[in-house]
Amino acid sequence: MKLSNPKIWVNAKDYFFIVFGIFLYGIGFSAFIAPHDVITGGMAGVGQVVFYATEELLGYGIPVAVTMYVVNILLLVFAYHIVGRTFVVRTIFGVTMVSLAVGVLMPLFPEPLIKDEIFMSIAIGSILSGIGLGLAFAHNGSSGGTDIVAAMMAKKTNVSVGRTMQYCDFCIISSSLIIFGMDDGIERLVYGFVVLMIVSMMADQVINTNRQAVQFIIFSPRHWEEIATAINNDAHRGCTVLNGMGWYSKQEVKVLLVMCRKIEAVTIHRIIKSIDKDALVTQANVNGVYGLGFDELKLKMPKPKGSHHEADTIKSRVGADVEVKSDKA
Repeated sequence: MKLSNPKIWVNAKDYFFIVFGIFLYGIGFSAFIAPHDVITGGMAGVGQVVFYATEELLGYGIPVAVTMYVVNILLLVFAYHIVGRTFVVRTIFGVTMVSLAVGVLMPLFPEPLIKDEIFMSIAIGSILSGIGLGLAFAHNGSSGGTDIVAAMMAKKTNVSVGRTMQYCDFCIISSSLIIFGMDDGIERLVYGFVVLMIVSMMADQVINTNRQAVQFIIFSPRHWEEIATAINNDAHRGCTVLNGMGWYSKQEVKVLLVMCRKIEAVTIHRIIKSIDKDALVTQANVNGVYGLGFDELKLKMPKPKGSHHEADTIKSRVGADVEVKSDKA
């Protein structure tokens, strides 16, 4: 299928921001955080742990970028049959760019840019790293690392993606106590959690994602069929066609109802604008969308006791214990 010029431009812009965001992350990590020997979360933290451990045991530390790339590729090979080809292919690009950015930038900054103010240094580095990751994620990029582990866990268990990443990062940062000992390790442990918190907050601010979804109502009298088809094919979202009537004109109109995640809202806007720039569009936040393509609503039913009638009565109740399982792409 041939890509039109607008689609080529959109894809090129997305890749530009992914690369820019990843190198912004690399600058924050390499110039402000790593030179202070602060272990962070993710694969960068794993690379730091391997570097310090091999330096202590072998006298030569394995570069952080090498460890990041090797471990990420091994995880992707293992994850291929669990999370699918699309996730793996999309992640390989981000993994390669992150490893390249860290590998190129770390040798350029043997000392931190801000030497005497460690807290200020890690704060600036965390802000830059968070903004960089947020830009990459907002344009459908992925940095790999604990994202891969979390995606596999979400497929096989009821543990959420966010909680899995928190567990992994906690274990990686806590290794500061083993690497540096209790005296120096406690201080670096605290700084590591500060980095994790700031990076997470900044990334969330940039990509503006939470558990809310977005609902679109679209009025396009002439192009509603094209818009609905494009939303199905390009955004991979369902589109419901409702029958309506304009009270002033007394003419029947077709109304499109679309629900998607917040991060996909930009894609929906692009589709509508590219087909009908005069379309009337409303966008609203909705708290929770459950079903195919969104979150799975799971009800924990108590084990039936007594007669079949009692069991049927218990099952007929809508339980108060509701568990939501995330379906991360």
